[in-house]
Amino acid sequence: MAISETALKETELMTIADINAKGGVLGKQLEPVVVDPASNWPLFAEKASQLLTQDKVAVVFGCWTSVSRKSVLPVFKELNGLLFYPVQYEGEELEKNMFYTGAAPNQQAIPVVEYLMSEDGGVAKRFVLLGTDYVYPRTNNKILRVFLKSKGVAELDIMEDYTPFGHSDYQTIIANIKKCSGWRGTLFSFFFLFLGPPPLIFALPLK
Repeated sequence: MAISETALKETELMTIADINAKGGVLGKQLEPVVVDPASNWPLFAEKASQLLTQDKVAVVFGCWTSVSRKSVLPVFKELNGLLFYPVQYEGEELEKNMFYTGAAPNQQAIPVVEYLMSEDGGVAKRFVLLGTDYVYPRTNNKILRVFLKSKGVAELDIMEDYTPFGHSDYQTIIANIKKCSGWRGTLFSFFFLFLGPPPLIFALPLK
């Protein structure tokens, strides 16, 4: 996850430096404390506890995956800490100890589907929902499946598949999709948890 998390960390440090250069907050300088859970989900909870009890931080910005967020949630609730979760998430969760700053499926994935189904988007009628076998893609795609059915898309026109963590070769999957004659468009919901492109939802028209 370093390829994604590093950008987040550097953005936060840049912002803190900018705030401090302008006098800080209420006349006090902000002091960043950086910890690295090394993409180890249980370690996230341990590091969260360390930040709140030992380092005595006022607020935490972090976690990149939903599983890491869910790992630290009990810690923040127990210790009454505050976490800003900085990326899109699957929704279906609302906690007073967390600020969810990213888009939920109804703000991101569903508008993409609506566009693909429109005249401008190609009037797509069949969809392929793919993702890493993990809470975010599965929940996202569950919501998309319900939405597609509400728009009249038949069950047979929705293909759903998941790959394990670390998977990087999607050529076979894409080749199988292209073999499906008559498919006008597909929606891919990828959540990349390995070195490579960042998490994204994108459309790939098949010809």
